[in-house]
Amino acid sequence: MTNRPVIFSIIIPFKSWSSDLEECLNYIKKLTLKEFELILLPDEETTVPEEFLDLPIILCPTGQVNPAVKRNLGAEKANGGFFAFIDDDAYPKYDWLDIAVKVFKERPEVGALGGPAVTPKTDPFWARVSGAVFLSRISGGFPERYIPCPPSRVVDDWPTVNLLVRRSVFNQAGGFGSMFWPGEDTFFCLKIKNNTSKKILYFPELVVWHHRCEQLFKHLKQIGNYGLHRGYFAKVFPETSRKAIYFIPTLWVVFVLIGLYLSTLSHSIQILYLGGWACYLTAIAFSWKEICRYENTLVAFCAIPYVLLTHLWYGVKFAQGLATKNLKSKLGR
Repeated sequence: MTNRPVIFSIIIPFKSWSSDLEECLNYIKKLTLKEFELILLPDEETTVPEEFLDLPIILCPTGQVNPAVKRNLGAEKANGGFFAFIDDDAYPKYDWLDIAVKVFKERPEVGALGGPAVTPKTDPFWARVSGAVFLSRISGGFPERYIPCPPSRVVDDWPTVNLLVRRSVFNQAGGFGSMFWPGEDTFFCLKIKNNTSKKILYFPELVVWHHRCEQLFKHLKQIGNYGLHRGYFAKVFPETSRKAIYFIPTLWVVFVLIGLYLSTLSHSIQILYLGGWACYLTAIAFSWKEICRYENTLVAFCAIPYVLLTHLWYGVKFAQGLATKNLKSKLGR
């Protein structure tokens, strides 16, 4: 392996070695920009398979700590001028780093870059159904996080599955808040916004692929974690989390439960209640049509019950987050 200058430090936290991680590393091998180092952060000491020994790997066992702590430890070991964060169950497009370095060089006001994390077409059927929930603004809220949605734009929050940051901005922001998981990326982006003069830019061509949950239970567990933390953040970090879009699922849950009770008391209320459901189902139909732009009809059809359950469960957990006095982090296991 030839010695090259390190422009990017690719930082990957994970629990233990897996086939998903191997897939990620195989795609990293295909990156056309080769001036990078790869910092792997497992829980325990790990033997790197021989097929990956040609990669410039720095292995840093961390113990059982959450991903925010792992990323901070990885940043301490990094030598690159830019940090590229990606999950172990995701993998980048070949030009991932080329695009990033070009934007960073041409736009000095940009401190961090985020791009979409696309569901692979090779994912199992029910994983694609899970991913399809997020392909419409009506069903998922932020389709630009899951498919390329031009144009590029300034954002105030972006997930770490596909987030690249200037080293100087990372240090100025103070790294990730290790008390949160999930939500560490939201807190980190808020610190960039508050502690630096740089912007976070969404760039649709900056693509990675990200595997989704194959089981409904796991899908809802993930959604519940997101809702819980966003509800808590809406209370303690209103700058980026107290947005109307985050409250809508909880308002829908209130409508469903209270409206069901009140509709038993009055025929007029019952008509209004059914009218509310009719409006909601009409919106879901529009959502289905949008999903069909990216997925086949069967996947889109099976995503409808997922959407209904996603809205209800996110709404319940968001309300729980709002009511939580002090949210404690978990390891994410």
